Amino acid sequence: MRHCSLLAPLLLLVGGTTHAADMALLCGQMFDSRSGKLLGPHTLVVRDGKIASVQQGRMEAPAGTVAIDLGQRTCLPGFTDLHVHLGSQSSPQSYSEGFRLDPVDFAYRSVGYAEKTLNAGFTSVRDLGGEVAPHLRDAINQGLVKGPRIFAAGKSIATTGGHADPTNGWNDALSHLVGPPGPTEGVVNSVDDARQAVRQRYKDGSDVIKITASAGVLSYAKSGDAPQFTVDEVKAIVDTARDYGYTVAAHAHGEEGIYRAVIGGVTSIEHGTYMSDRVMRAMKERGTWYVPTISAGRFVAEKAKIDGYFPEIVRPKAARIGALIQDTAARAYRNGVKIAFGTDMGVGPHGDNAHEFLYMVEAGIPAAYALQSATIHAATVLGVDDQGVLEVGKRADIIALPGNPLADISNVLKVDFVMKDGVIQRALTP
Repeated sequence: MRHCSLLAPLLLLVGGTTHAADMALLCGQMFDSRSGKLLGPHTLVVRDGKIASVQQGRMEAPAGTVAIDLGQRTCLPGFTDLHVHLGSQSSPQSYSEGFRLDPVDFAYRSVGYAEKTLNAGFTSVRDLGGEVAPHLRDAINQGLVKGPRIFAAGKSIATTGGHADPTNGWNDALSHLVGPPGPTEGVVNSVDDARQAVRQRYKDGSDVIKITASAGVLSYAKSGDAPQFTVDEVKAIVDTARDYGYTVAAHAHGEEGIYRAVIGGVTSIEHGTYMSDRVMRAMKERGTWYVPTISAGRFVAEKAKIDGYFPEIVRPKAARIGALIQDTAARAYRNGVKIAFGTDMGVGPHGDNAHEFLYMVEAGIPAAYALQSATIHAATVLGVDDQGVLEVGKRADIIALPGNPLADISNVLKVDFVMKDGVIQRALTP
């Protein structure tokens, strides 16, 4: 057996795309995402990007295997954030940069955002709206840049004037020059438009469909919660998405918009600020997932206090709606709604994703459930069965952190070892 200390193994390809020698990770504790329990010391053998064996105790690594001694650290499946926007990050300049910067500028920024996200322990993300994401996904898959596995929505689907209408806030001259956006640009106003928009996302290479079922906080529009699709339009999107093997995520703050999206058959509700008892009953009956994004709510509520950070049309929405999401998450958990992990990073700073765990626990959600929400629950929402658990045959997406995250959830902020697909992306340092 070859043995490596806390230093990055020189014989391994760290952060590369080629799988190196077989590895045995010696873990002080292992989090079982199915049971939500720590199972004590374990040894995980990694081969060809997969977990080849899971053995109780810190075992002698097989011959020809490089041993990675993680000390007393807890090993967990790599986290998944189901709601990010890697092509942007909020700032007081956000509303003008779209007119001043080119797509390539946002693409260059996204490279750094992706690496920060990966280094924080998030080996997968669902990017819910942004034209950079499909291209960033491909660059990461080709090994050109470092980042998490991306499930990309591409352009979100909205209605005219809705949260993802790209022409909101434009003056008449510019609007007349460009013309009204349609299904190709992700703006729909009928059942037929809705079907066409999904098919366009397929043509564009999306992995998932995102709709804006209600108004939004940060869009340049007065309402933050008005419903923006009919049930028939939502059903047309969901049915067409199913033809292509897509799931549908619905941004929604307002009660009626959330309800229509649930009745229309979406997979997940994002934000869900004004969820009512009626909505929660419907979600439980239909198995709809809830992705709270408490981080984004707290961020915008705080920034709304700063003069000039948001346009004046946005500021009251950010102050009113943002402050409510954490309480909504608490009520949803108490009422038995299924919760999966998402932050809406891109609103807040990329790389700070793990703070969402702390906010979930602060809301009364048990630490074990919070960790499950970013592992096995997230995999279920994505519709994949090869990640989210540390089991034989699954992807070798493995992270490690000091301490016991069930006893102190803040330990999730200390991730210092990250492996994705059997390749070490962040190695321990002395």
